[in-house]
Amino acid sequence: MGTLLGGASCLGEIDDYAQQPLATHVTDWRDEVIYQLLVDRFADGDTGNDVRVDRTALGRYQGGDWLGVIQQLDYIQRLGVTTLWISPVVRNVDTDAGFDGYHGYWASDLTLPNPHFGDLAMLRRLVRECHARQIKVIVDIVTNHMGQMFFYDINNNGRPDEFLGGSGAVSGFQNPGGATSPISRVTEYDPDYNLRGPVQAFTSLGPAGDAPVIFLNMPEIFRVPPRSDILPSQAILARPEGYHRRGRITTYDNVNSQPGEQTLLGDFPGGLKDVNTEDPRVRLAMVEAYWRWVELTDIDGFRIDTLKHVEHGFWQYFGAQIRQRATRAGKQRFFMFGEAFDGDDRLVGSYTNPNEMDSVFYFPQKYRVFDNIFQCGTGNTRDIETLYTERLRDFSAMPQPQGIGVAPTQALVNFMDNHDVSRFLYGMNPTVVDDIRRGDGRDCSSGLVNGNNPADVERFRPRMLAALTYLLTEDGIPCLYYGTEQDFRGGNDPSNRERLWDTGFPTNETRRDGSVSTFGWTRRLINARRTYPALRRGSFSVRWTTEHTGAEQDAGMLAFERVDGVNFALVVIHAKDGTAETATTRTGGSAMTVSQPEGTELVNILGTEPRTATVGNGGQVTVSLGPWQSAVFVPRSQVR
Repeated sequence: MGTLLGGASCLGEIDDYAQQPLATHVTDWRDEVIYQLLVDRFADGDTGNDVRVDRTALGRYQGGDWLGVIQQLDYIQRLGVTTLWISPVVRNVDTDAGFDGYHGYWASDLTLPNPHFGDLAMLRRLVRECHARQIKVIVDIVTNHMGQMFFYDINNNGRPDEFLGGSGAVSGFQNPGGATSPISRVTEYDPDYNLRGPVQAFTSLGPAGDAPVIFLNMPEIFRVPPRSDILPSQAILARPEGYHRRGRITTYDNVNSQPGEQTLLGDFPGGLKDVNTEDPRVRLAMVEAYWRWVELTDIDGFRIDTLKHVEHGFWQYFGAQIRQRATRAGKQRFFMFGEAFDGDDRLVGSYTNPNEMDSVFYFPQKYRVFDNIFQCGTGNTRDIETLYTERLRDFSAMPQPQGIGVAPTQALVNFMDNHDVSRFLYGMNPTVVDDIRRGDGRDCSSGLVNGNNPADVERFRPRMLAALTYLLTEDGIPCLYYGTEQDFRGGNDPSNRERLWDTGFPTNETRRDGSVSTFGWTRRLINARRTYPALRRGSFSVRWTTEHTGAEQDAGMLAFERVDGVNFALVVIHAKDGTAETATTRTGGSAMTVSQPEGTELVNILGTEPRTATVGNGGQVTVSLGPWQSAVFVPRSQVR
């Protein structure tokens, strides 16, 4: 397979192609709607690279490629999304322990393309054809780790071993009068983290110094040290000192809302080797490798994996270096946003410090809003307001130097699911439901979905439509995970990485019963966002949230305004079963107030009920909605 997929013709294209002219393709990233797709799962356009494909197992390659994405750009454009975030493009360790590197996070060489997806010419064509349609392209990158490139020769026998020791307290056979010893297991591919320093060699007599690091040579699956002939800086990634060599993380430690030692220095479970990002040679290697892909393809940004596993100093260096190179090349507003997989708002926000990220994935919102409000369904929407206050405290309010020109507080990448978590329509994790009940007493049991019962999936689907309304109308940059528009409902990895081409790429806007399809609802919301600038660039002001969860007048209601100069939009969502309204007048309270003058007629541009609402005395507006319904209002004078 090494010859078939990674032979001279592919390598020659990398060497022969000169730098491509770079251009700026985006005005304001808040105008964009990002669509995340896994190349291997989106569309199979070239069966000639379908090597190691096993469509009976989602943990293996399925055959999607860059040509497949090109062939389905009409589908992408029909949906209305404006930016593609594609999975990593570099060569990966092909397979390990029965699973394949189809996702792209097991890099073996940062200078070569993944031949399963195509060659450099095809990647360039993808970017060029996207730009011709005003679609931007973001490439996923990893700087924290490389794939399973080497093993720790703990027993100094020159080969990778996994060995067991001891007989255990209870064994099947024991000599009469014999003693027992505890069972221990050591794998030289993935030993546990060593608190004192590099992984140690040892014998029965005790420690024997640092375990030798031996790089593997398995070209048939691309498990070989990275090349350095294309970029000499890559040589450090083929040497032991390019890695921390501390062993596998056993606890994801956080200290005062910052990652602890193991989180920063440990190998990812599964043998992904943690790179020594404090070393200036490693820092240069990462900058040169990934900037080269910009030069070769004219991509528009990086989505950056595993932020919290790399020290802030690296991000400050990397961010500044990439932006300086982009500025010199005439490529403005190159977008860098990253993943800190954590619900701690302070920790996630810290990666928007000066010279670091333009933005981050808003994981705290994923957990506290999309899971705990829209999936849970109790009707308590107050945490939306609390989280917004915390955002202003925890995220930078200043744009990055030479960055996208928008402060991180206004450009957070919002999402409700992705490739690392179960899909929204899968429902809540039963363990999470139990944890919430034990924690604050809320009953989220209605957030559980029986995937084998179509009626139960249908019961839950309106919650996803309401969540999509929030995702595509709140401030920031929405990111939609491929397949959401087709009601995919897979659980955790790899079940949430389904093949999209199995659907046939339908674009019907209604279902057989005449109700709106998820594709149609998503397209309607994206069109509204594109048509009304307040929904893209407007300020965000919460107008109504509630703690009520029963039969109260406003249980489950939330509302917010978006204002951009004279442009105004009011978004109202009912995140609960039953009917409710933006008022508590029945119990002596008041109605919602908005910033529009008395007498203003507001029109619901989504075409749902209620069709209109009129601003009353003192700016009061009462909007009544049914179960999981949404409305987006603009003044009649602004309707387009």
